[in-house]
Amino acid sequence: MSLLRFKEVEVAFNRTPVKVEIPKEDPSQYFAKYVFNREKMQEYLPKSTYTALIQAIDNKVPLNRELADEIAVGMKKWALDNGVTHYTHWFHPLTDGTAEKHDSFIEHNGNGGIVEEFSGKLLIQQEPDASSFPNGGIRNTFEARGYSAWDISSPAFIHDNTLCIPTIFIAYSGESLDYKTPLLRAINSIDRAGTAVAQLFDPEVKHVFSYLGWEQEYFLVDEALYAARPDLSLTGRTLLGHESAKNQQLEDHYFGAIPMRVEEFMLDLEIECHMLGIPVKTRHNEVAPNQFELAPIYEETNLANDHNLLLMSVMAQVARRHHFRVLLHEKPFAGINGSGKHNNWSLGTDTGKQLFKPGKTPQDNLQFITFVSCVSAAVHRYNGLLKASIASATNAHRLGANEAPPAIISMFLGKQLNDVVDSLVSDDRDDNIHFNAKEELNLKVSQIPEILLDNTDRNRTSPFAFTGNRFEFRAVGSSANCASAMIALNAAVAEQLIYFKSAVDAHMAAGMEKNDAILKQIKIQLKKTRNIHFDGNGYSDEWKEEAARRGLDCETSVPKIFDAYLAPKVVEMFKKTGVFTEVELNARNEVKWEIYTKKVQIEARVFGDLALNHIIPVASRYMGLLLDNVSKIKALFPSDKANDLAEQDMAIIEKMAEHIKLVRNMVDQMVENRKQANRIESMRERAIAYHDNVAPLLDDIRYHVDKLELMVDDEMWPLPKYRELLFIR
Repeated sequence: MSLLRFKEVEVAFNRTPVKVEIPKEDPSQYFAKYVFNREKMQEYLPKSTYTALIQAIDNKVPLNRELADEIAVGMKKWALDNGVTHYTHWFHPLTDGTAEKHDSFIEHNGNGGIVEEFSGKLLIQQEPDASSFPNGGIRNTFEARGYSAWDISSPAFIHDNTLCIPTIFIAYSGESLDYKTPLLRAINSIDRAGTAVAQLFDPEVKHVFSYLGWEQEYFLVDEALYAARPDLSLTGRTLLGHESAKNQQLEDHYFGAIPMRVEEFMLDLEIECHMLGIPVKTRHNEVAPNQFELAPIYEETNLANDHNLLLMSVMAQVARRHHFRVLLHEKPFAGINGSGKHNNWSLGTDTGKQLFKPGKTPQDNLQFITFVSCVSAAVHRYNGLLKASIASATNAHRLGANEAPPAIISMFLGKQLNDVVDSLVSDDRDDNIHFNAKEELNLKVSQIPEILLDNTDRNRTSPFAFTGNRFEFRAVGSSANCASAMIALNAAVAEQLIYFKSAVDAHMAAGMEKNDAILKQIKIQLKKTRNIHFDGNGYSDEWKEEAARRGLDCETSVPKIFDAYLAPKVVEMFKKTGVFTEVELNARNEVKWEIYTKKVQIEARVFGDLALNHIIPVASRYMGLLLDNVSKIKALFPSDKANDLAEQDMAIIEKMAEHIKLVRNMVDQMVENRKQANRIESMRERAIAYHDNVAPLLDDIRYHVDKLELMVDDEMWPLPKYRELLFIR
């Protein structure tokens, strides 16, 4: 095993960068080359068909099925012109990934040959197997029928010679079995509710759009080292490994020079993304060694989420070309930063107004504070739900550790906005809402111009922070489907906007002027939600105690966190906004508990195998060498001198023997605890048993295995170590 390890390390450290062939055109010339966007639609569709499709997309109305055949003909022609051989409905099952079944463009021509065919029926609707994906008991294994249906708001694209058509996925009985269906419902809900409130300020508003800008963090590991670590390849994280003497403590990796191999990978990835219409813009080193980030320009939430899911797939493919493996696990390495996917969320109108951007007039600022107060009320009322929307077995390792937000949802507003809120909720205040323009900071260095200060600082410890013209939901995990967080957030805010409009209408019906009615309701909401606002250090123990006193959700057990989805007020909120039925919510929680259990179960099985079949045999072999050395010393030297010379070896032998014994005992206990948990019929109670009785043993076993790593001869240790995994040459 040691020979394999050193061979893989040598291969990894001696790789040369794979040169990327850069297109001769500017990115603007090949951007969205493989996307059936409006430009391609206009070229390949009849004018009347194109106009009807665009009207359906812009007005958010169903597409006339009679047009489907004409659209399919044009889409097929475009696909064949680009060398496509197959098509697929591309959807988002409850696995945090995507799914696709490829069919070729062939049918019998009636003369013993074939012809390329693609009908409107195939474009609009297909039938994936609804019992083979997570469904939470909605479908029996013998009830297979489900439907995927075209989402016209997200353009089709070509990936790997396949025409991919974004779709929703529902059961034969009508319940959604995916993330896109409820996401679209939540987006439509906040459109309706937000428009009603925005029209209080501008009657010309017809739609409110939800926008998302994700920041994707990830690790890269050389594929040779990855292949030599069964824990990485099977679970996505290192279940064992003593920390490297050098990791991130010098803070020299963040924003540092990008390694050549990584830069070639990033360039290749950006070109692929641009051709697929993904507007990636930013790239840089993150804080931890081998950790990086890329981020796009903001897009409408549904499209942005599709692009993020597509990106994660493309990343894995491009990485293989450069002999890397991408790690999207939230905490692949202990002791250093984990990876998140900050969701920058905002709202805007079809008239161009950014609803979370302070304005230049009192009326603009009244609208701004209206929407901020509704978000504040939603985050306060549903802080447990928002935490549940980002909770997972993998994200649990990250939250609250090494720069990640804590596992308590609070809201950072910044000094200036907090001052406005304090003024509004106090009895002695000025109703004229005012925000200062950006201040100038003069550094008194002649070569440097004045720096404009934003109206708020940033708080890295806040899971939900106002950052100037948007809210940054920082607690989302790097491997997650953004839709989970966006569904909960948009639906919760939509409900609050509905309530706000109803309350303002009631105040006006009682004789109040419109602006007075709006201001009164803002004040009521902000007074009720002060407990959710926190601008301090979210890592401190004092905050945990304070959060509990404030009545915020402080639960840390992931299976119990999921209970928030089934709280009566949450069930009612999702019903009111039309996002989920109670049946769908119960099914999704069954899926969440099941996935949590299976992920911990897989980790326990992998670690048990590594401990018993890789680590202990090597440690025992090395201990045998030490014992042999002690025997030889005692045979060659007088007893007093021999005991003195063998003292250190004996001390190591005793420590190793104790660690080996404890590892064996704990692995046996972990297996027994799994067996007991597996007998529990309730999926929730089984997940809790895995959380309470299995997961903690992974950390306990790791402690002793990592101690053995420090004792065993380096040439004998079977797995690549952190110092080898974490630094790309």
